[in-house]
Amino acid sequence: MLNEGGGIRVWYDDYTTIDWIHDYVKERVRIRKLHSIKGIRGWIITSYDGLQGWVLVFLIGIVTACFAAGVDIAAEWGSDLKDGYCTESLRLNRNFCCANITNNGLDLNDDNKCDKWNSWSQAIRIHDESDAKLFDFFAYVVVALLFATGSALLVKYNSLYARPSSKSSARIENIEPKRKELKPYAAGSGIPEVKTILSGFVIRGFLGIRTLWIKAISLAMVVSAGMTLGKEGPFVHIACCIGNVLSRLFHKYNKNEGKRREILSASAAAGVSVAFAAPIGGVLFSLEEVSYYFPSKTLCRSFFCAIVAAVSLKLIDPFNTGKIVMFQVSYNKDWHVFEIVNFLILGVLGGLFGASLCKLILLYTKYIRNRTWLKQWPVVEVMMVVVITAAVNFGNKYTRMSNTELIFGLFSECTNEKEHDGLCDNSFNGMFEAFYLLGLALISKFLTCVITFGIRVPAGIFIPALLVGACFGRMLGIVMQYLTMTYPDFPIYSTVCNQNINGDCVIPGVYAMVGAAASLAGVTRSTVSLTVIMFELTGTLTYVLPIMTAIMISKWVADGIIKHGIYDLLIDLGGHPYLDSKTEYDGANTTFTTTLDLCQRDLEVIDVNDLNTIGELKNKLKKLSTSGYSDAGFPIVDNKILVGYIASTELEHALSLAHGSDNLTRCYFKDENVIDKSANFTAYVNQAPLTISKNASLEIVLELFKKLGLRYVIVVDRGQYVGVINKMRLLIYLRQITGKDMNNTL
Repeated sequence: MLNEGGGIRVWYDDYTTIDWIHDYVKERVRIRKLHSIKGIRGWIITSYDGLQGWVLVFLIGIVTACFAAGVDIAAEWGSDLKDGYCTESLRLNRNFCCANITNNGLDLNDDNKCDKWNSWSQAIRIHDESDAKLFDFFAYVVVALLFATGSALLVKYNSLYARPSSKSSARIENIEPKRKELKPYAAGSGIPEVKTILSGFVIRGFLGIRTLWIKAISLAMVVSAGMTLGKEGPFVHIACCIGNVLSRLFHKYNKNEGKRREILSASAAAGVSVAFAAPIGGVLFSLEEVSYYFPSKTLCRSFFCAIVAAVSLKLIDPFNTGKIVMFQVSYNKDWHVFEIVNFLILGVLGGLFGASLCKLILLYTKYIRNRTWLKQWPVVEVMMVVVITAAVNFGNKYTRMSNTELIFGLFSECTNEKEHDGLCDNSFNGMFEAFYLLGLALISKFLTCVITFGIRVPAGIFIPALLVGACFGRMLGIVMQYLTMTYPDFPIYSTVCNQNINGDCVIPGVYAMVGAAASLAGVTRSTVSLTVIMFELTGTLTYVLPIMTAIMISKWVADGIIKHGIYDLLIDLGGHPYLDSKTEYDGANTTFTTTLDLCQRDLEVIDVNDLNTIGELKNKLKKLSTSGYSDAGFPIVDNKILVGYIASTELEHALSLAHGSDNLTRCYFKDENVIDKSANFTAYVNQAPLTISKNASLEIVLELFKKLGLRYVIVVDRGQYVGVINKMRLLIYLRQITGKDMNNTL
């Protein structure tokens, strides 16, 4: 029990918001008790308590790296399985099977160069070339279909219903829980929901151990299918699941939802760290894009967690290349001043792509996926999408390879004309072929991304955005390379490029990298964290300025078309109760001007002078549950003077503990000599609820909810109770004035 009069807080119910202030006070009281212990025993206990957080994030980093390595290895093996198998061992993917050849530049479309690798047509000894290609196409589609369907079935049949997960918060009889929609928690990237959870919302099961395993297994399967999606976004969800599960081992994080979210912020940083080999970028991404509350202590622990995850994955070396991710590259040449115009163009193209992708995904989800038979048949939709994707990808040598392999080829600097499937051929025909095939890849990847993102399988947006941006960036780089080779005496080129340069004046791979960063910025609207991630991928500061320029231009262009990034749009589309602390709400066109206009004044109250029998309190709870405000509670008054507040979950829990009491038993909400201690609910009452004057402006109320993370605020008039504003009611009001639709769900 808290001495400050905050009341005992029981386990938060599903689909409710946490009480940040209560959890903060609870933690401070716990720390004071620890510091009150004197002597060597007190020092040991206090030191162990301070060490728990560091031990926890250390474990999270290691386990996250292990899961990431497992997904990477399985996904690469499954992706190669669509084209054939290794005769030496079926468990080897193509890179490991042909390691001595791939290190010297294996052409992925020439199976004859690696005797250990057989295509499926070779396996059944089809010698006719046309028949072999037809059978290989059939095998490619079938294997992709099997992987994608298996992933969709895992997600579908392991979906969870929202339900109480603690015996201490079991519902009392005669109060039926509102039936929630079946939630495929393992589907999607998970970042919108993680952002919502970190802002203080509770989604039971979303970060559970079952979701963790299903997400990891189904992610490896769906990436193997070759669909236009990525595993980097889901890595954040997987890392947060790991953080949530491991936090149960430490009492101070298991029993405090506010402290638990500090660990989840560190976990999100570890997820980005293993996805992009970017520990610093992971911390900044967690700070900039995901976290709601990020104190300095969390910053240090997030950095440590990200480092441990990156080092652990480096030691595991899942790709047998010494790299954490497949598309890590390095450049040996500097960029030239005349190229800054090209980087600005890439920024504009990235912003246009990002805004267009966000709009098309929203339109497709709202008007096709959610309003047609596709919503009722998610597995069939996955099967349709994978067949379309496989059919489109098979005929193009660039789209046929895995997404990460293609990004690596597009990013890479050319040192050998035979490398990277013709991307380094400096002849006119070679450049034209690469430009043409990349144009087709650009169109196909963009369109398939629109119909893929949002289907009921694990799917991230990072890789598709990077891939499309890398395609149009490489295309522009090829054009610039051709111009510098064809017109070396042109004044702009001759002043900075050597004569007879043979294409060495510009690096098309740099254009691909800048284009990829610009397109991802247009989709997510990340800036600082994305710049650092791209810097850590290349390992050089040389190209930070072009990347920063393109990212900033891309964000401005995308913001001019559609205001929010993809994650905020998906939060709104899903109707999640997320209060964005960075958004400025314009309420100029609303009729609400003061707290009195917005507060809920018809809410039932508990008067300490009434009988307040168990039966009456059950009826009050039942009415509150059916009203749609089950996340609220009851103000406690004494002759209209506010004396406290009790949340519905606490009252429900207290009633369930009133053993042996009938419905006529009186309950008490202030300190009195009560014989039946189970009917004394004073311990559950918040005796110092946050209040605000009825004349206060809504701007003040909004800032209180943003800055303090409030669950509710009580409106009073000189101490007399007037009404209550809870977070859900405020969010509904904000969505009304901003014109956002809460009725559509993804």
